[in-house]
Amino acid sequence: MELIKKALEFETRKMRFPTTSDRVLAAREAKSLILSLNEIYKENKDSEIMDLMKRLTTIKQRIERRLKGKPLTAS
Repeated sequence: MELIKKALEFETRKMRFPTTSDRVLAAREAKSLILSLNEIYKENKDSEIMDLMKRLTTIKQRIERRLKGKPLTAS
């Protein structure tokens, strides 16, 4: 599963984005990975894929919070 490897690599990547455009690209990449994983999850209902999607969603939300200018500690 190439997609799962790509998602795990994204998850373990260092989340340092010096520019706004880097943050936007990272948020878009996370969103596309989540949507692609969701299509796989619909077919075989694997709980590991759901856990991976949840972790990616958390990362994406952190990036989007940073884009909006809110502090990272706010929920």
